Amino acid sequence: MTIRVAKQGFFSTIQDCGRFGYVHLGISPAGAADALSLRIANRLVGNDNYAPALEMTLVGATLEFEESAITAISGANCDCRVGQNPIPVNEAIELPAGAVLQCGSTTDGARNYLAIQGGFDVPIVMGSASTDVRGRFGGFEGRRLQKGDVLRVRKSANPHVRSLREGSLEALRGKGPLRVTKGAQRDWFDPDTYARLLASPYLISEQSDRTGLRLQGDAVSPSEKSQLLTDGIPLGAIQVPQDGQPIILFVDQQTTGGYPKIANVIAADMHRVGQLRPRDQVRFAEVSIAEAVEALRQQERWLKETFAA
Repeated sequence: MTIRVAKQGFFSTIQDCGRFGYVHLGISPAGAADALSLRIANRLVGNDNYAPALEMTLVGATLEFEESAITAISGANCDCRVGQNPIPVNEAIELPAGAVLQCGSTTDGARNYLAIQGGFDVPIVMGSASTDVRGRFGGFEGRRLQKGDVLRVRKSANPHVRSLREGSLEALRGKGPLRVTKGAQRDWFDPDTYARLLASPYLISEQSDRTGLRLQGDAVSPSEKSQLLTDGIPLGAIQVPQDGQPIILFVDQQTTGGYPKIANVIAADMHRVGQLRPRDQVRFAEVSIAEAVEALRQQERWLKETFAA
């Protein structure tokens, strides 16, 4: 089965849950900016968690279906239609042969994910189907989609669908501050500076992408003036460059850097980072490592229980 791209949208790429184990070679994880939504869309259509899906940013793609297909969209809400018929999010539906799916602008987040039963048929590179745009490999020809591209879909080995209880996602996605743990160079910042980071609102700069989200707000500069040797950067690290405006390092981040890291967004909240848009406001709240681990366990339990066979 094939799907033709009639319009590519703003920034549409094939992603799965990421490429791990190659940071020592300078290769970032890439993968879905909101891996939780990608996994939900895959679960709805009966796919494996990590099946390749289409990540669409801000403005979605228009796709022409050669054959009928079971699909699901998760993540940010958007005006998605087949003809005049709206397509709901977080629900598996069957599109007929010849359908033209038009995905419009997102209304309450940055990204949504289109999963097709069977998953997109793209090469596996270093254990992942994710697109590394900077490296020009993975996904569909190592790049964002373009008008006229033809995507192939694998035959499903598990052709059944699942459903979500109405309202079940609200508590999981959360609305409060992003939770953080102390960063590797937290001791380079005096207590008042660190407290200012936690107390201050920050705006997401328009100079933000999958590499990192630049923040605008109260500057936080280290009191330690030592030169930091370049070291490894964990996903979600909050780096502080010389201007004091923090940067949340994200899925396409560089793997090493020389700026001090004041804090780190916890794994259970990284999907929320993937839904932040330019000019959104964000705050931070510190949690312990134990609390961060428990938050991730709760998220995984929710996925397991919600989609139990």
